Amino acid sequence: MQYIQTIKTGNVISGRDFREMFAAATEWLGKSVPEINALNVFPVPDGDTGTNMHLTMQSCVEAASQLEDMSAGSVVNAMSRGALLGARGNSGVILSQIWRGLQQGLSDKDHISCKDLAYAFQQAAVAAREGLSNPVEGTILTVMKEVAGACQRGVEKGKQSITGILQIAVDAAGEAVAQTPHQLPVLMEAGVVDAGGQGLYTILEGALLSLKDNRSQLQTGKTTIIGMKEGQSNPRPLLSPDNEEPYGYCTEFLLKGQDLDPDVIRDNLKDKGESLIVVGADNAVRIHIHAIDPSDVLHYAVTHGTVHDISIRNMDEQVADRLAKQKSEEARIQKGVAVISISLGDGLSSLFHQLGAAAVVPGGQTMNPSTRDILGAIESVPFTDIIILPNNKNVVPAAQKTIALCDKQVTVLPTTSLPQGISAMVTFEPAADLQTNIEAMQEAITSVKTVEITRASRSTKVNGFNIHKNQFIGLLDGKLVACADRADGAVEDTLAALDLSNSEMITIYYGADSTRQEADEIVRFIGKYHKKLESDIIAGGQPHYNYIISIE
Repeated sequence: MQYIQTIKTGNVISGRDFREMFAAATEWLGKSVPEINALNVFPVPDGDTGTNMHLTMQSCVEAASQLEDMSAGSVVNAMSRGALLGARGNSGVILSQIWRGLQQGLSDKDHISCKDLAYAFQQAAVAAREGLSNPVEGTILTVMKEVAGACQRGVEKGKQSITGILQIAVDAAGEAVAQTPHQLPVLMEAGVVDAGGQGLYTILEGALLSLKDNRSQLQTGKTTIIGMKEGQSNPRPLLSPDNEEPYGYCTEFLLKGQDLDPDVIRDNLKDKGESLIVVGADNAVRIHIHAIDPSDVLHYAVTHGTVHDISIRNMDEQVADRLAKQKSEEARIQKGVAVISISLGDGLSSLFHQLGAAAVVPGGQTMNPSTRDILGAIESVPFTDIIILPNNKNVVPAAQKTIALCDKQVTVLPTTSLPQGISAMVTFEPAADLQTNIEAMQEAITSVKTVEITRASRSTKVNGFNIHKNQFIGLLDGKLVACADRADGAVEDTLAALDLSNSEMITIYYGADSTRQEADEIVRFIGKYHKKLESDIIAGGQPHYNYIISIE
């Protein structure tokens, strides 16, 4: 790893670094396979773009995992062959061609410079088109072309770091993906960007994050599905069951032989089906075609060599299955409003369910749920309009990211405490429309004060308090206002910082190692000084916080 430091300076990377970049990119892509699949417009088996690109990348990376020679050229050669042998579907075969182009640009390199990478991207853009009988703009082909052009311009302007050129590649890919609906009418009609382009963007983004050593984002984050540029996304139309033209069979296989000529093979197969792609070299060629009769294609192939990894899928059957599934999903999703709450503690979570929350995502202080966790809850709820209650300031950003990642109407009410979320839930009315509920819940949030009692995790001095580790501290709407040796003392001191003369209700949720008996004592203390204040005690079951107190 003598060149590992060059990742920090960014001037050159080794073959090992290159492999590790794209190993990380493969895992990054894998996180978004369902979302990329969902972008597909053409409803056939090889339309699972995310899956096919991910499988191709896995084969690509695995091929270089056992190399002894870790020069850049050897690594890229192995990865290119791995991509060809493991290519799946239309998008996977095109991706293997991109790798073939990278190989052509880097096969003689010991290490890779900024200029080398930009040149390899140019070769990849050319190679991606070579195996197609009918290249179409507004696809991964266009995205790769824009990436290559932007990187070359970056080199010409003096860009010298690998990180810098890869950043240019990611930015150019994002812009190109956003433009694809304006280049391909079928994407505009469906209101989506090109799935293959999105996949390529995700791969480049993952490689960049690895190059920057951004481990936290790689482990906990996820790519953003790019939206259409300059225009609103249209709702995806239902697949039509009235298609009179059969789709036929998605047929793909690897042909091995001697002196194979991809151009000649492509010319001989062009009348036997559609979506024809023929790529490879003289001893191994990957063939993909949509044919009404795949036997003709296979008969031709066996006269030129041996066939391997044969996959034949009935596209008409797949379309029927997807149509039935889509109709089922449409019937399942109801018009209406649902609330998803974030909560930690059996008692508190149960309360949210009782108040009408459609789903409760476990999480909160010390255990923030991810965007993926919240998105999963959104997708599981059979309603079109969703209100999310984060109930913690650290959860709000993850909740807000879901807005751009799903087709439903999602609104995040930035509740920063569980009492705020509960107060909002009390006003929720399932029969009312989204805006009416939002206005009522927002108003309810402003009427709540939150007190939290917990133990100090370390000794410190803050807000004028000398706090010792394990002392009880009192927080009022997130601000530290008290510390004491006993939990009830911290409650008393925190409440003393409040004007309770206009308050009507106080609710104590006890958890951590506090008991009902101790909570009763606190209520009796409050009653001595605020006789008109109604009180309630609920077993919240929350960890770490002895008491969470709601004052309204």
